[in-house]
Amino acid sequence: MKARVHVTLKTGVLDPQGKAIQHALAGLGFAGIEAVRQGKFIEIELRDSDPGEARRRVEAMCKDLLANPVIENYAIDIEAG
Repeated sequence: MKARVHVTLKTGVLDPQGKAIQHALAGLGFAGIEAVRQGKFIEIELRDSDPGEARRRVEAMCKDLLANPVIENYAIDIEAG
């Protein structure tokens, strides 16, 4: 089973890396970009056979390590293997 986790900053949280990407893109000639927000993508291979249990485990991983719930949102996709 495979879990995919997308972590992004919550709306209103400053994103200096996103701003740096936006400036770099403008410097490369990409015009019309109003804003860039960056995040992280984490892929986890699991031995679980129950998608519900896999989601519960990955949810705990997100709360304990993979995301900072104060400033970040996360979305979990579970794919049965």
